[in-house]
Amino acid sequence: ALWPVAAVEVYTSKEVDAVNGTNLRLKCTFSSSSPVSQHLSVTWNFQPEDQSFHEPVFYYFREPYKLPAGRFKERVTWDGNIERHDVSILLWNLQPTDNGTFTCQVKNPPDVGGTIGEVRLRVVQKVHFSEIHFLAVAIGSACVLMIIVVIVVIICRHHWKKVQEKRNEVPDAEL
Repeated sequence: ALWPVAAVEVYTSKEVDAVNGTNLRLKCTFSSSSPVSQHLSVTWNFQPEDQSFHEPVFYYFREPYKLPAGRFKERVTWDGNIERHDVSILLWNLQPTDNGTFTCQVKNPPDVGGTIGEVRLRVVQKVHFSEIHFLAVAIGSACVLMIIVVIVVIICRHHWKKVQEKRNEVPDAEL
């Protein structure tokens, strides 16, 4: 008889946008059919957009380990909680060269295999006109437009009423 093989399921966002120079939490959570093991390990890797090579970003085994070299040296910190099945990291001072795909792999023996989480990061330049400002201007403009329409309707009704009064005065004067 074949025994079912347990697997770790890893969950991440598919795509994330971040502003150049800011910090970003890359969220990664997992589920496992086994309790959290003493031998649980987490590996974060990075592949640039040009797909030239995979670069290690972060490693966890019983405790977080910072990597001694690489583009993310001194720019990545552990932001997870193993007991809550959270293995997220925090990236500092994002740069356009950080555009690419991050992978999050969790191994929780005796669970073998499973999914690898992938997050595509796109670092964008700072925009002076944020979405909130755009929304505020759109709502403000709509309100001003409605006020103008109401004023125009009131003026037109007032004008029409005066015209009607003048028309009614002419027949009265003839009598």
